[in-house]
Amino acid sequence: MEHYQTLISTIALTMGVSWASGINLYAALLVLGIGGSTGNIELPAGLEVLSDPMVILAAGLMYGVEFFADKIPGVDSGWDSLHTFVRIPAGALLAASSVGEVTPAFEIAAGILGGSMAATSHATKMGSRLLINTSPEPVSNWTASIGEDVLVLGGLWTALYNPTLFLVLLVVFILLVIWLLPKLLRVLGTLIRKIGNFFGISKPVMTQNTHDTPNTPDNTEGVIASHIEHSSSTANEFDNKFDQLAKLKTLFDTGAINEIEFEQEKQRLLASH
Repeated sequence: MEHYQTLISTIALTMGVSWASGINLYAALLVLGIGGSTGNIELPAGLEVLSDPMVILAAGLMYGVEFFADKIPGVDSGWDSLHTFVRIPAGALLAASSVGEVTPAFEIAAGILGGSMAATSHATKMGSRLLINTSPEPVSNWTASIGEDVLVLGGLWTALYNPTLFLVLLVVFILLVIWLLPKLLRVLGTLIRKIGNFFGISKPVMTQNTHDTPNTPDNTEGVIASHIEHSSSTANEFDNKFDQLAKLKTLFDTGAINEIEFEQEKQRLLASH
């Protein structure tokens, strides 16, 4: 029974630190470092280095920077993009260091799972922040940022002191991500296309009658270009004919040409393409 409880605690800590790293790496390092240095958390041998004052100072400094960057619309998404290359490897490293004295193969397996968990939580946070940034007011960014910090603190506390509950909640989180992430990606794709259309980076898709020429990759571009060119030339021809008929009517009204000449010239203009 004790061996089983130890295994559950190790799995919860391994997944907990990697999950928290994907959301707020520096907050996770601070919690573990301060908790280990004060004796409130018994860290595995591989994580004891986190209680070193130098590590705590560095984590505290970066957490301070992230605390403000994470609450500015646009800046938070840029910060998240850069930390794709920090949070995921750090999550894998922390997970591999959390398993204690085991075989190298077990450490590698823990690192793979930890990196995947960090990538999952990081992608969920990054995607949700992109959607939140479409809101013009900054309150939602502050609320989301503070909520994420509280979530990291609560998640790590649960992983350390109630590992079984944490694993149950983690399964719920994974199921929620599986259900939510495809929808989030579709919304983000639509948002990116709209932004591209607004700045002229991409062109809106034009539809055509399915009974006409089949919409194949070879002729789609030609159909669109032909449609635009034809519409433009038709409008120009209409304007030119209108101007010429107006001038012709003026000549007739002023007596510069007779009625027969007026009718002949009018028919010629209307018959021309």
